[in-house]
Amino acid sequence: MSAPASLQRKRTRLTPEVRREQILDEAAQLILAEGLYAVSMERLARDIGISKGLVYNYFPTRDALLTALLNREQAELRDRGMVSALQAESFDDLIRQTTRLYLEQTRDRGALIAALLSDPSVALLMEAENRADRERTVRYFVKAVRREYGLPLPMAIAGVEMVSAVTDRAGRLVADGQLDVETATGMCVALITGGLANLRRIQRF
Repeated sequence: MSAPASLQRKRTRLTPEVRREQILDEAAQLILAEGLYAVSMERLARDIGISKGLVYNYFPTRDALLTALLNREQAELRDRGMVSALQAESFDDLIRQTTRLYLEQTRDRGALIAALLSDPSVALLMEAENRADRERTVRYFVKAVRREYGLPLPMAIAGVEMVSAVTDRAGRLVADGQLDVETATGMCVALITGGLANLRRIQRF
């Protein structure tokens, strides 16, 4: 005998935006728990409790799903970075805020991003977008460096490219647990601002 309709569990219909995020969230959790190759459309559908066809409605291929997940992670970092940049009150503050944000993202989500980038298909699909993002970031910091230190354009471009390696390396050390975020942030700020200030002195001679 079935329960009265009023007592039966009602299935909630999610909006397309919420459903899409649910699928991506489940994929992220699965990658972190079991690795990239555990992700399949069938597994996601089963774990969420929806049909495989519904997953395909949102993501026509596995590569499309993984690329969307990586894009979401990077877009979040990019958007938060822009907010931090706009709130910065000085060049040192700009470097400190954006560096801390990057290192926190590396600590908290680095394993997921690294796993996604290890898939050749995903890396290839994101190559053009990643290149465009990097170029925009470099242009932004080159302008900030020239405004702060008065460096000629070629030196400012080279300087930004070189100090970017400092932040990248710090991210690896944070991800490996060799440095905490605050210590790594302070070291990056000292190395970056000190190095750029020295470039200003060099170019005066």
